[in-house]
Amino acid sequence: MKNYYLDLATYVKKIENSRVYDVAKNTPLEFQPNLSARMGNHILLKREDMQSVFSFKLRGAYNKMANLPAEALNRGVICASAGNHAQGVALAAQKLSCRAVIVMPTTTPLIKINAVKSRGAEVVLFGDSYTDAYVHALELEKSEQLTFVHPYDDPDVIAGQGTIGLEILEAHPQPIHAIFCCVGGGGLLAGISAYVKAMRPDIKMIGVEARDAEAMSDSLNLGKRVMLDQVGLFADGAAVKQVGDHTFNLCQQYVDEMIVVDNDAICAAIKDVFEDTRSILEPAGALSAAGMKEYIKRNNIKGETLIGIASGANMNFDRLRFIAERAEIGEKREAILAVTIPEKPGAFKTFCRLLGNRNITEFNYRYSDPINAHIFVGIAITQTSEATKLVSQLQVEGLPSIDLTDNEVAKLHLRHLVGGHAPQAKNEVVFRFEFPEKPGALMKFLDTMGQNWNISLFHYRNHGADFGRVLVGMQVPPDEQDEFTHFLQNLGYPYWDETQNPVYALFLG
Repeated sequence: MKNYYLDLATYVKKIENSRVYDVAKNTPLEFQPNLSARMGNHILLKREDMQSVFSFKLRGAYNKMANLPAEALNRGVICASAGNHAQGVALAAQKLSCRAVIVMPTTTPLIKINAVKSRGAEVVLFGDSYTDAYVHALELEKSEQLTFVHPYDDPDVIAGQGTIGLEILEAHPQPIHAIFCCVGGGGLLAGISAYVKAMRPDIKMIGVEARDAEAMSDSLNLGKRVMLDQVGLFADGAAVKQVGDHTFNLCQQYVDEMIVVDNDAICAAIKDVFEDTRSILEPAGALSAAGMKEYIKRNNIKGETLIGIASGANMNFDRLRFIAERAEIGEKREAILAVTIPEKPGAFKTFCRLLGNRNITEFNYRYSDPINAHIFVGIAITQTSEATKLVSQLQVEGLPSIDLTDNEVAKLHLRHLVGGHAPQAKNEVVFRFEFPEKPGALMKFLDTMGQNWNISLFHYRNHGADFGRVLVGMQVPPDEQDEFTHFLQNLGYPYWDETQNPVYALFLG
């Protein structure tokens, strides 16, 4: 990448002259009636999920390739991607009749591989991660004299994405309070921000990132690009460890604010958009809607026009179960409680009476103690204060209660695992891990652990993400704690100690 930046006027010209419409459509800017009514603002979505590849990525990829010299185009192009950029490059190559090589990790779902192959591109499977694929793509670029098409850090790619800003201003000349964009490497936010700020600087430009993937937020806060050690992969279309050089420069100048949202908020936003459009956005595609809701709540915004980019809908079908489970929590429409009631006749009836006419969404219980019963219960609520009030009411009635709505172990594992205590599991420690969702991940865990400690608890569910969430109990004597710590450090998987988590003591310990 050349070490220089284009000025704003040059970007505006490049955006206005972009050749995206050979393959892209001017997508509709649609009013969201249900979300608007609930949030008290005029909310519109730019429906980039309606492109032929179900994502905005074809704009930048095609604009870059259409501007290549004929000699470079004849030699062919290459990129590294496991998702939307791969499909954009493949479509552009098909349209321009040039060779395209797409390097994808070996863990890429077959549906994505076939989508790229169907466009006539050559797929090379290499490595376990995007980073592995990216390094191999750079090697092939040199050895086969191909042109690398970067997913975000290229002026022509940025300009291609910037055409979305042009279309928004043409479609909505009336006042706009703010435009929200999802952020991975920053190409979408940089391109739209440059054009919007050049034409209507009064409009706020707000980027939205997923928690555990805040590369742009951290970079803007520190005034320099940072490299994250690892990124959460739920919103995999925006999971980037380091933002681009060109994109960071533009965002420093033209972005007003960054917002970070968690996975529950993303799931709730997917449901919100579905209720208005009957379309299912991928997690990264729903980031703008999730950020918009957070911005409204944080700033008490009322009666304004807010626009979000529905950036993509390449959803893995097996993620829908997880999204459906978490959407109500993300919208704060479900509370999860642990309630202790006396193990005696009439206690359960008293508990139900205190719940009133609230809908019970989940109920888990198993006898384990002749004195007390520990209940795991989900309850439908309309606002977060209801959960706090209910916990207080239960406490007053002598039923100790804990609000678990924000407890990851409870939400990810315990609701599927309530089964009683195991007093025979002496010296048990409980840890939550994230395993790569690939063959051999469990064996690596077991091989690294060796024969030292007995596994006393193990819970795993496939959530359709690129990593698996695992809860493991192991019996570790106190005098082997140093050796156990060494095992954790050498494993190389993210982990959290949950031994002191209250839900473990109540239901499993």
